[in-house]
Amino acid sequence: MGTSVLTESAHALVVGATGIAGGALIDRLSDEGWAVTGLSRRPGAERPGVGWRSADLRSSESLRAALGDLPVTHVFFTAWSRQQTEAENIAVNGGMVRDLLAALSDAPVRHVALMTGLKHYLGPFEAYGQGEMPDTPFHEDEPRLDVDNFYYAQEDELFAAARRQGFTWSVHRSHTVLGHAVGNAMNMGLTIAVAAAISRHTGRPLVFPGSETQWNGLTDVTDADLLASQMVWAATHPEGADEAFNTANGDVFRWRWMWPRIAADLGVEAEGFDTAPRPFEQQMVDATPVWAEIVEQHGLVEPDITRVASWWHTDADLGRDIEVMTDMSKSRLAGFTEHHRTRDSFTKLFERYRVARLIPRG
Repeated sequence: MGTSVLTESAHALVVGATGIAGGALIDRLSDEGWAVTGLSRRPGAERPGVGWRSADLRSSESLRAALGDLPVTHVFFTAWSRQQTEAENIAVNGGMVRDLLAALSDAPVRHVALMTGLKHYLGPFEAYGQGEMPDTPFHEDEPRLDVDNFYYAQEDELFAAARRQGFTWSVHRSHTVLGHAVGNAMNMGLTIAVAAAISRHTGRPLVFPGSETQWNGLTDVTDADLLASQMVWAATHPEGADEAFNTANGDVFRWRWMWPRIAADLGVEAEGFDTAPRPFEQQMVDATPVWAEIVEQHGLVEPDITRVASWWHTDADLGRDIEVMTDMSKSRLAGFTEHHRTRDSFTKLFERYRVARLIPRG
C-alpha cells in the first residue's frame, strides 16, 4: 500500500463518532495507537487513547468552543443531518463541514477525509434515480449531475478549506454501509435483523421489501471496517491525497441469493419478491408492541424500535428500480487492496448485535 506518512504526533478527530462509520474509525484508529478525539452529540464508550467532545455541528460557536484547543492533524468527517428539502440539506450539511474546518483553522491539520455516498451519482432524495445517470459500475471521474446535491456542497466546502488551510483531502463514496451502531438513520443491517426477529416472533417469513430490479440485479455494499481502513489509508499515504474514491467491499451479489442466507442466519424463513415491493414501513406498521415483547422475553437492551430499525432507509435502498454498484479500480491501483466478502460482513454483524443484546440470540 505504499509508505505511510503518519508520525507519532498524529491526532485524529472523528466527526460523527458514534455512528456506523465513525464507530469503525474509532476502533481502527485506537487499535493502531492513534491519539483520538471523538466528536458526537453524546460521548461514546470509554477506551484507552480516546477522548470525547460534544458540540452542535450546526453552531460555529459551539464548534470553536469544543475544538479550539485540540492539536488535530487528521479529520475524519462521517456526520450528516437529514433535512426536509435538498436546499436545507445543502445549507445544513455544507455548513457543518465549513464551520467545523473553520474551527480548526489554527490546528496543524494535514488531511481531511470526508465520507459521502452514491447519491453523488444517483442524485439527492428529491430527484433520486431520476434523469440521466452514469452507467454502472460508477466511476469516480463521472461529471456531477446537473442538480443540487448536498454531497457536492460538502465537497466544495472541503476543497475551499483545503486551499485556505493547506491540508490534503480525500472523499469516500460508500454504498449502503454495514456496521455496528444504535440510533442511526441509515442502518440496513440492524433493520433487517430487527425485521427478522419480529417475523420470527409472529410466525411470518422474512419478506424481501424491495423491487424486482433489486431482487434480480447485481449490487454491492460497504463494510464499515473497510470504509474505515480506506479513510485511514488515504489520510496517511500520498497516493490517497486530493482524490475521491468509491468505497465498497469488492464483491457483487444478487439479493435473491443473499436474502435466504441472511434469513437462515437469523433463524427465520425467507420470502422473496412477488409481483410488487412490500416495504418494511407497511409490513412493520404494528411492530412496536411486538418489539416490546421481544425485548422483554430476550432481555434486550434497546426497547425503542426507532433506534434499532430505520424502515424508510432500507426501503429506499432495496426499493430502487435501477442497478447500483461501483467500480473499485481507482483505489486498488493506488494501493488500497482490502477486500471483504459481503456474506461474511452480514454474518459478523449479526453476531456483534447478538453479543450486544440488541437482537435475540435464538
